[in-house]
Amino acid sequence: MLRIPGPGSRTPDDVVIGPLDLAARVDEALAVQAEAFGLSSDEVTVRRQIVLRHITYPGARALGAFTRDDRLVGFVYGMPNDRTHWWSTVVQPYLRARGHDDWLDDSFVITELHVLSAYQNRGIGRALITRITDEADEPRSILSAIDVDSPARGLYFSLGYEDLARQVIFPSAPKPYAVMGAPLPLRR
Repeated sequence: MLRIPGPGSRTPDDVVIGPLDLAARVDEALAVQAEAFGLSSDEVTVRRQIVLRHITYPGARALGAFTRDDRLVGFVYGMPNDRTHWWSTVVQPYLRARGHDDWLDDSFVITELHVLSAYQNRGIGRALITRITDEADEPRSILSAIDVDSPARGLYFSLGYEDLARQVIFPSAPKPYAVMGAPLPLRR
């Protein structure tokens, strides 16, 4: 377990990073994602099925950020990349066009990383992503993020991620994404 102090010293807002049984706590995780990412209830319903399917894939794992009273305030999950998964089939042409097709092999995918807004800027997102990638057997990590200048992309850049492809269009996504990759271990 990794302990992240709340504001001040040893307050009840302290956060602990540890294993997350994502299947058992999927609704709590999706509530975090909905708040952090602005999802509608219809989008949450669709994503629930996706998350429950993803967590059954070989090597999939999740970590959570928990308050002392076991409230989930952030989470990350990912898995070894598989070229047959939907995400890979969408990003592959963009990566190939930029000479980065090989990033789909031997990579650990960060599928989702979200922290409630009230808990952002405390190092929780950084702790979640570095901890989950530290446990990866793959030599690199890959992810996608909305292709705008954002705190999330700033975090990824600070950890060593670089743009592999930009203006990636996912079906039904209203905004383009950037696909980013970094060698492991991530920069601290």
